[in-house]
Amino acid sequence: MVIFEYDKDVDAAYIYLKHPIKEGEAKKTIALNNNIILDFDKEQKLIGLEVLSASRVLSRKALSEAKAV
Repeated sequence: MVIFEYDKDVDAAYIYLKHPIKEGEAKKTIALNNNIILDFDKEQKLIGLEVLSASRVLSRKALSEAKAV
């Protein structure tokens, strides 16, 4: 189940491909650019991605459909 959250106060979104992600479960993090960060587990499986400056990267429609944090 994919869960999409948006924190308007910090303008960041997180897309969980696995939920919940336990503390320390993300073993590798790769920054694709200044706005997109990927989190992988110990088996190199993508478990989530963070979008910084989300209001500039994602559509208003997408952000309005996200769960507010």
